[in-house]
Amino acid sequence: MPNRLTNEKSPYLLQHKDNPVDWFPWGNEAFEKANREDKPIFLSIGYSTCHWCHVMERESFEDKEVAGILNSSFIAIKVDREERPDIDHVYMSVCQAMTGQGGWPLTILMTPEKKPFFAGTYFPKHSRMGLPGLVDILTEVSDRWEHERDTFHQAGEQITGAISNPAASLPGGRLTRDTLDKAFKQLRGCFEQHFGGFSSAPKFPMPSTLLFLLRYWKRSGEPDALAMVEKTLEAMSRGGIYDHVGFGFSRYSTDPKWLVPHFEKMLYDNALLALAYTEAFQATGKDYFALIAKEIFTYVLRDMTAPEGGFYSAEDADSEGVEGKFYVWTTAEIKEVLGEKDGELFCHIFDITAGGNFEGHSIPNLISASMEKAAKKFAIGPGELASKVEKMRQKVFAAREKRVHPYKDDKILTAWNGLMIAALAKGAAVFDEPVYRQAAAGAVDFIFQHLRRPDGRLLARFRDGEADFPAYLDDYAFLTWGLLELYEATFEAAYLEKAAELVKQKLDLFWDQENSGFYFNGNDSEQLIARPKEIYDGALPSGNSVALANLLRLARLTGDEALTETAEKLVGAFADEVKQAPHGYPHFLIGVDFLLGPAREIVIVGEAEDPWVNKMLQTVCRKFLPDAVVVFHPFGTAGEDIEKIAPFLKEQRPIKGKATAYICQNYACQAPVTEYNEFVDIL
Repeated sequence: MPNRLTNEKSPYLLQHKDNPVDWFPWGNEAFEKANREDKPIFLSIGYSTCHWCHVMERESFEDKEVAGILNSSFIAIKVDREERPDIDHVYMSVCQAMTGQGGWPLTILMTPEKKPFFAGTYFPKHSRMGLPGLVDILTEVSDRWEHERDTFHQAGEQITGAISNPAASLPGGRLTRDTLDKAFKQLRGCFEQHFGGFSSAPKFPMPSTLLFLLRYWKRSGEPDALAMVEKTLEAMSRGGIYDHVGFGFSRYSTDPKWLVPHFEKMLYDNALLALAYTEAFQATGKDYFALIAKEIFTYVLRDMTAPEGGFYSAEDADSEGVEGKFYVWTTAEIKEVLGEKDGELFCHIFDITAGGNFEGHSIPNLISASMEKAAKKFAIGPGELASKVEKMRQKVFAAREKRVHPYKDDKILTAWNGLMIAALAKGAAVFDEPVYRQAAAGAVDFIFQHLRRPDGRLLARFRDGEADFPAYLDDYAFLTWGLLELYEATFEAAYLEKAAELVKQKLDLFWDQENSGFYFNGNDSEQLIARPKEIYDGALPSGNSVALANLLRLARLTGDEALTETAEKLVGAFADEVKQAPHGYPHFLIGVDFLLGPAREIVIVGEAEDPWVNKMLQTVCRKFLPDAVVVFHPFGTAGEDIEKIAPFLKEQRPIKGKATAYICQNYACQAPVTEYNEFVDIL
């Protein structure tokens, strides 16, 4: 019989609805039962495309012996960390504090009052390879709960107290150019010279670090900063972490060469990496980076876009119960698709061999490939080879489409959609691609239609016709970022107005009036045992980091200097923490870099149909100008909407009826410019 998860909307919870474990969703029913029956709580947190979550389910949660122990001695609760990141943040901080590491599946044992006394991640059913077995853990805790219950309650009180009262920065702290320099030196010190990235293995893309380094290079001219970005982006896109057949990036690589991925594909990774490749193209002018960005967008628009306009969350690592099965090949399979001659060429280029590079199969990659050498070996001209490889890829892709696809998590998350909106909008502006613009605008329309309450409060998740969960800081921050990028891709004032509205809500719901900074969950949300403020920038940037950049950009776009003052308080709230290891907060430092200046406002005034207006705007969008915001001020009544949001624009008019650029830097304005070449020189 299905358990209580059968009525949930979360794909992850629904994956567990037929387990023999008597799972509860997080809620009053579970905690009331735990109090009534005086039982400890077994909390399991994961997500639908998590490989080791699947393993633990197969080994333990589908097992009747484990289910028997959990059902008789515990109240078992399942949480989707993507639906309830607030719960995940709190208990992940417990796990990291108690064990020094974290990850998913996250396993917590706690009192009926939600106070944790044991934490870990994956556990096999029985002890092996130094890992304690889940049966042993549950049996011991069950026995001790009967006879030493006070010990667990005392431990829960101590741990809850520790995470509820983190050390706060002294108010008024400042970050300077020295902090940026220190972060760069730390990153250079841990940079992996051979294949890029900032660790050995496992290796995560860490796009926020790359975005920071691009800005550091722009500020300082330091060649190593740009070289680290280029090396990493090129190595990742040549490795197996990149899907060379269907495009898009997997979550991380298990080896130093980026060869063997953890095959799940996450929307947020692909959004942030598309931003990194797009900005690398702006900075270097290298078409290769533009190509990868466009291929990521091809994947997202083809496979991860809902008919109604939002973007799906993730694709699983497993298909038919085997990790990576959908993505790997044998030489025989390739030759069956392409024929002997073309198959040999494809296998040569993409490292598909008889012995394989992954469990007897081959992950297509270009780590050691040389198109020049391949052209000579197979007597094909370089231009002809590129065209031929693309035709072969399309045939292989068509053949792969007939395979059993990995599971797709089709829930739509406001936060992750915000990141993809930002990426597509940036791509639309840089590559002048209307399809990207339309997709970003469609996602915004979807969110404002389906993921808002009547009072305007954002919601976090939509699936199967239902929106739920009051949105978190990340939802507000990431969506605001997307709206700001979409404004600069379309220059439609409505997007800037929406961004300003979200920032106001964010300040009302999440701002710490006493110590500054944003809490992760709103003051109208469920109050957990702690109310965290996230600042660390990992695979995802923190909401505070993105909020900092948003406040500063919106202040420049609208002329609202109160937002700059709030941003300075935000920096002060975390300055002491960031100073200790600034390379751990690269996205926060993106905001700091903008705050330190010199920042620029570029206002183009003129008729929307004027080709010189469009040429100026396209030129600005194509250049890498992370220190600038761009406003288009249509002349006459067409400009009234943007003037309401940015009143300072009323005084800026075309000179002699010509398209005119007003450029201000560090609160000082230069003379208006009407000549295109002079405008380019100033930029």
